[in-house]
Amino acid sequence: MVKMGTVWDRTAEFLSDNVAAVVPIALLTFFVPASIEGNFEAAMIGAGEGLKIVLYVLQLLFALVSLWGSLAITAMALDLASERTAANIATRRLIPALIVSIVMIAVASVLVLPVPGALAAGGYDMTAMARGEDVDMSMRMAGFILVYLLALAVFLFWLLARLIVATPVVVRENRMLSALGQSWSLTRGAALRIIGVILLFAIVSWVAQLAAKTVFGSVFTLVTGGGDGVTLASVMTSIVVAAVQSAFMVIPPAFTAKLYLALTADAGLRHTEAGA
Repeated sequence: MVKMGTVWDRTAEFLSDNVAAVVPIALLTFFVPASIEGNFEAAMIGAGEGLKIVLYVLQLLFALVSLWGSLAITAMALDLASERTAANIATRRLIPALIVSIVMIAVASVLVLPVPGALAAGGYDMTAMARGEDVDMSMRMAGFILVYLLALAVFLFWLLARLIVATPVVVRENRMLSALGQSWSLTRGAALRIIGVILLFAIVSWVAQLAAKTVFGSVFTLVTGGGDGVTLASVMTSIVVAAVQSAFMVIPPAFTAKLYLALTADAGLRHTEAGA
Protein backbone atom coordinates (compact mmCIF):
# COMPACT_ATOMS: atom_id res chain seq x y z
CA MET A 1 0.00 0.00 0.00
CA VAL A 2 1.31 3.44 -0.96
CA LYS A 3 1.83 5.73 2.04
CA MET A 4 1.16 9.42 1.43
CA GLY A 5 3.75 10.38 4.04
CA THR A 6 6.45 8.58 2.09
CA VAL A 7 5.36 10.28 -1.13
CA TRP A 8 5.53 13.67 0.58
CA ASP A 9 9.02 12.91 1.88
CA ARG A 10 10.19 11.99 -1.63
CA THR A 11 8.58 15.16 -3.00
CA ALA A 12 10.32 17.34 -0.44
CA GLU A 13 13.62 15.57 -1.10
CA PHE A 14 13.31 16.13 -4.85
CA LEU A 15 12.50 19.83 -4.46
CA SER A 16 15.31 20.43 -1.97
CA ASP A 17 17.84 18.59 -4.14
CA ASN A 18 16.80 20.39 -7.33
CA VAL A 19 16.21 23.96 -6.15
CA ALA A 20 18.64 25.39 -8.68
CA ALA A 21 16.77 23.70 -11.54
CA VAL A 22 13.20 24.24 -10.29
CA VAL A 23 13.45 27.92 -9.32
CA PRO A 24 14.13 29.28 -12.86
CA ILE A 25 11.19 27.27 -14.22
CA ALA A 26 8.94 28.50 -11.41
CA LEU A 27 9.98 32.10 -11.95
CA LEU A 28 9.38 32.07 -15.71
CA THR A 29 6.26 29.91 -15.90
CA PHE A 30 4.50 30.51 -12.55
CA PHE A 31 5.68 33.75 -10.94
CA VAL A 32 5.84 36.07 -13.97
CA PRO A 33 2.40 35.08 -15.39
CA ALA A 34 0.77 35.16 -11.93
CA SER A 35 2.22 38.57 -11.03
CA ILE A 36 0.95 40.05 -14.30
CA GLU A 37 -2.40 38.26 -14.28
CA GLY A 38 -3.03 39.43 -10.72
CA ASN A 39 -3.78 42.90 -12.10
CA PHE A 40 -6.18 41.78 -14.83
CA GLU A 41 -9.30 42.03 -12.69
CA ALA A 42 -8.50 45.64 -11.79
CA ALA A 43 -7.54 46.43 -15.39
CA MET A 44 -10.94 45.22 -16.62
CA ILE A 45 -12.76 47.85 -14.56
CA GLY A 46 -14.10 50.29 -17.12
CA ALA A 47 -12.07 48.64 -19.90
CA GLY A 48 -13.38 48.41 -23.46
CA GLU A 49 -14.28 45.13 -25.14
CA GLY A 50 -11.04 45.12 -27.11
CA LEU A 51 -8.87 45.31 -24.00
CA LYS A 52 -10.95 42.64 -22.26
CA ILE A 53 -10.45 40.27 -25.19
CA VAL A 54 -6.69 40.90 -25.10
CA LEU A 55 -6.61 40.16 -21.37
CA TYR A 56 -8.61 36.93 -21.82
CA VAL A 57 -6.22 35.81 -24.56
CA LEU A 58 -3.25 36.56 -22.31
CA GLN A 59 -4.86 34.48 -19.55
CA LEU A 60 -5.05 31.52 -21.91
CA LEU A 61 -1.43 32.00 -22.97
CA PHE A 62 -0.32 32.22 -19.34
CA ALA A 63 -2.23 28.99 -18.61
CA LEU A 64 -0.30 27.27 -21.41
CA VAL A 65 3.01 28.60 -20.05
CA SER A 66 2.16 27.34 -16.57
CA LEU A 67 1.16 23.94 -17.97
CA TRP A 68 4.51 23.74 -19.77
CA GLY A 69 6.32 24.54 -16.53
CA SER A 70 4.39 21.83 -14.68
CA LEU A 71 5.33 19.30 -17.36
CA ALA A 72 9.00 20.22 -17.10
CA ILE A 73 8.99 19.75 -13.32
CA THR A 74 7.05 16.50 -13.74
CA ALA A 75 9.68 15.18 -16.16
CA MET A 76 12.47 15.96 -13.69
CA ALA A 77 10.57 14.46 -10.74
CA LEU A 78 10.02 11.29 -12.77
CA ASP A 79 13.80 11.05 -13.20
CA LEU A 80 13.34 11.25 -16.96
CA ALA A 81 15.32 14.39 -17.61
CA SER A 82 17.83 16.89 -16.36
CA GLU A 83 17.04 20.60 -16.25
CA ARG A 84 18.32 20.86 -19.84
CA THR A 85 16.30 18.04 -21.38
CA ALA A 86 13.16 18.63 -19.30
CA ALA A 87 12.22 21.53 -21.58
CA ASN A 88 12.28 19.25 -24.63
CA ILE A 89 10.02 16.68 -22.96
CA ALA A 90 7.64 19.39 -21.76
CA THR A 91 7.41 20.81 -25.28
CA ARG A 92 6.75 17.39 -26.84
CA ARG A 93 4.06 16.46 -24.32
CA LEU A 94 2.38 19.89 -24.13
CA ILE A 95 -0.36 19.20 -26.71
CA PRO A 96 -1.34 15.76 -25.31
CA ALA A 97 -1.38 17.17 -21.76
CA LEU A 98 -3.45 20.14 -22.94
CA ILE A 99 -6.00 17.86 -24.60
CA VAL A 100 -6.30 15.77 -21.45
CA SER A 101 -6.78 18.94 -19.37
CA ILE A 102 -9.46 20.24 -21.75
CA VAL A 103 -11.35 16.92 -21.56
CA MET A 104 -11.28 17.01 -17.75
CA ILE A 105 -12.48 20.63 -17.68
CA ALA A 106 -15.21 19.80 -20.20
CA VAL A 107 -16.45 16.91 -18.06
CA ALA A 108 -16.56 19.14 -14.97
CA SER A 109 -18.40 21.83 -16.95
CA VAL A 110 -21.01 19.33 -18.17
CA LEU A 111 -21.62 18.19 -14.60
CA VAL A 112 -22.41 21.78 -13.59
CA LEU A 113 -24.99 22.23 -16.38
CA PRO A 114 -27.97 20.90 -14.35
CA VAL A 115 -27.83 24.06 -12.22
CA PRO A 116 -28.39 26.62 -15.03
CA GLY A 117 -30.72 24.07 -16.67
CA ALA A 118 -32.92 23.93 -13.58
CA LEU A 119 -32.88 27.74 -13.27
CA ALA A 120 -33.86 28.15 -16.92
CA ALA A 121 -36.64 25.56 -16.58
CA GLY A 122 -37.89 27.39 -13.51
CA GLY A 123 -38.30 30.60 -15.51
CA TYR A 124 -35.46 32.54 -13.92
CA ASP A 125 -33.83 35.34 -15.90
CA MET A 126 -30.42 33.88 -16.73
CA THR A 127 -29.28 37.09 -18.42
CA ALA A 128 -29.94 39.12 -15.28
CA MET A 129 -28.15 36.56 -13.13
CA ALA A 130 -25.15 36.64 -15.47
CA ARG A 131 -25.00 40.42 -14.98
CA GLY A 132 -24.91 39.89 -11.21
CA GLU A 133 -28.36 41.32 -10.58
CA ASP A 134 -30.38 40.16 -7.55
CA VAL A 135 -32.97 37.55 -8.48
CA ASP A 136 -35.60 36.22 -6.08
CA MET A 137 -35.16 32.46 -5.77
CA SER A 138 -37.56 30.03 -4.15
CA MET A 139 -36.42 27.99 -1.17
CA ARG A 140 -37.03 24.80 -3.13
CA MET A 141 -34.76 25.91 -5.98
CA ALA A 142 -32.09 27.22 -3.59
CA GLY A 143 -32.19 23.95 -1.66
CA PHE A 144 -31.82 21.89 -4.83
CA ILE A 145 -28.85 23.95 -6.01
CA LEU A 146 -27.16 23.76 -2.60
CA VAL A 147 -27.56 19.99 -2.28
CA TYR A 148 -26.53 19.38 -5.88
CA LEU A 149 -23.41 21.56 -5.65
CA LEU A 150 -22.34 19.92 -2.39
CA ALA A 151 -22.78 16.46 -3.90
CA LEU A 152 -20.97 17.61 -7.04
CA ALA A 153 -18.06 18.98 -4.99
CA VAL A 154 -17.66 15.62 -3.24
CA PHE A 155 -17.84 13.76 -6.55
CA LEU A 156 -15.32 16.09 -8.23
CA PHE A 157 -12.84 15.66 -5.38
CA TRP A 158 -13.15 11.89 -5.76
CA LEU A 159 -12.80 12.17 -9.54
CA LEU A 160 -9.73 14.39 -9.17
CA ALA A 161 -8.18 11.87 -6.82
CA ARG A 162 -8.71 9.06 -9.34
CA LEU A 163 -7.26 11.10 -12.23
CA ILE A 164 -4.50 12.88 -10.32
CA VAL A 165 -1.61 11.01 -11.96
CA ALA A 166 -2.88 11.49 -15.53
CA THR A 167 -0.20 14.09 -16.27
CA PRO A 168 2.72 11.89 -15.17
CA VAL A 169 1.23 9.11 -17.30
CA VAL A 170 1.13 11.48 -20.28
CA VAL A 171 4.75 12.46 -19.72
CA ARG A 172 6.29 9.07 -18.99
CA GLU A 173 4.15 6.68 -21.01
CA ASN A 174 3.58 8.87 -24.10
CA ARG A 175 -0.18 8.48 -23.75
CA MET A 176 -2.96 10.96 -24.35
CA LEU A 177 -6.61 10.25 -23.45
CA SER A 178 -5.73 6.71 -22.40
CA ALA A 179 -3.77 8.37 -19.57
CA LEU A 180 -7.10 8.95 -17.83
CA GLY A 181 -7.87 5.24 -17.81
CA GLN A 182 -4.36 4.41 -16.63
CA SER A 183 -4.64 6.92 -13.77
CA TRP A 184 -8.03 5.48 -12.85
CA SER A 185 -6.48 2.02 -12.65
CA LEU A 186 -3.42 3.08 -10.67
CA THR A 187 -5.34 5.03 -8.01
CA ARG A 188 -7.83 2.25 -7.27
CA GLY A 189 -8.03 1.86 -3.50
CA ALA A 190 -6.05 5.04 -2.79
CA ALA A 191 -8.69 7.68 -3.54
CA LEU A 192 -9.59 8.54 0.06
CA ARG A 193 -5.96 9.03 1.09
CA ILE A 194 -5.35 11.19 -1.97
CA ILE A 195 -8.45 13.28 -1.23
CA GLY A 196 -7.09 13.96 2.26
CA VAL A 197 -3.83 15.22 0.77
CA ILE A 198 -5.68 17.38 -1.78
CA LEU A 199 -7.88 18.97 0.89
CA LEU A 200 -4.95 19.67 3.21
CA PHE A 201 -2.87 21.20 0.42
CA ALA A 202 -5.81 23.28 -0.87
CA ILE A 203 -6.55 24.69 2.58
CA VAL A 204 -2.93 25.53 3.42
CA SER A 205 -2.23 27.16 0.04
CA TRP A 206 -5.51 29.12 0.09
CA VAL A 207 -4.87 30.43 3.61
CA ALA A 208 -1.30 31.41 2.71
CA GLN A 209 -2.36 33.29 -0.43
CA LEU A 210 -5.29 34.97 1.34
CA ALA A 211 -3.03 36.07 4.20
CA ALA A 212 -0.46 37.46 1.76
CA LYS A 213 -3.12 39.35 -0.18
CA THR A 214 -4.84 40.72 2.92
CA VAL A 215 -1.80 41.68 4.97
CA PHE A 216 0.46 43.02 2.23
CA GLY A 217 -2.48 44.53 0.34
CA SER A 218 -3.44 46.54 3.42
CA VAL A 219 0.14 47.64 4.07
CA PHE A 220 0.79 48.68 0.47
CA THR A 221 -2.53 50.54 0.31
CA LEU A 222 -1.67 52.48 3.47
CA VAL A 223 1.81 53.33 2.22
CA THR A 224 1.05 54.18 -1.41
CA GLY A 225 -2.65 55.02 -1.25
CA GLY A 226 -5.60 53.19 -2.79
CA GLY A 227 -7.64 53.87 -5.88
CA ASP A 228 -9.60 52.16 -8.61
CA GLY A 229 -8.06 50.11 -11.40
CA VAL A 230 -4.39 49.19 -11.52
CA THR A 231 -2.47 51.04 -8.79
CA LEU A 232 1.01 50.78 -7.32
CA ALA A 233 -0.49 49.03 -4.29
CA SER A 234 -2.30 46.46 -6.43
CA VAL A 235 0.83 45.78 -8.50
CA MET A 236 3.00 45.28 -5.42
CA THR A 237 0.35 43.08 -3.82
CA SER A 238 0.03 40.90 -6.93
CA ILE A 239 3.82 40.40 -6.93
CA VAL A 240 3.84 39.19 -3.32
CA VAL A 241 0.80 36.95 -3.85
CA ALA A 242 2.38 35.56 -7.03
CA ALA A 243 5.53 34.69 -5.09
CA VAL A 244 3.52 32.75 -2.50
CA GLN A 245 1.40 31.13 -5.20
CA SER A 246 4.47 30.08 -7.18
CA ALA A 247 5.99 28.43 -4.11
CA PHE A 248 2.91 26.23 -3.85
CA MET A 249 2.58 25.62 -7.59
CA VAL A 250 5.86 23.70 -7.81
CA ILE A 251 4.53 21.13 -5.33
CA PRO A 252 1.65 19.47 -7.30
CA PRO A 253 3.69 18.38 -10.35
CA ALA A 254 6.48 17.04 -8.14
CA PHE A 255 4.04 15.30 -5.80
CA THR A 256 1.96 13.70 -8.56
CA ALA A 257 5.13 12.46 -10.25
CA LYS A 258 6.36 10.84 -7.04
CA LEU A 259 2.86 9.47 -6.39
CA TYR A 260 2.82 7.95 -9.88
CA LEU A 261 6.18 6.27 -9.28
CA ALA A 262 4.97 4.90 -5.95
CA LEU A 263 1.71 3.62 -7.44
CA THR A 264 3.41 1.93 -10.38
CA ALA A 265 5.99 0.38 -8.10
CA ASP A 266 3.23 -0.88 -5.82
CA ALA A 267 1.44 -2.36 -8.84
CA GLY A 268 4.67 -3.93 -10.11
CA LEU A 269 4.46 -2.13 -13.44
CA ARG A 270 7.27 -1.08 -15.76
CA HIS A 271 7.00 1.66 -18.33
CA THR A 272 9.05 2.89 -21.23
CA GLU A 273 10.64 6.19 -20.33
CA ALA A 274 9.50 9.14 -22.39
CA GLY A 275 12.99 10.58 -22.28
CA ALA A 276 14.63 7.51 -23.75
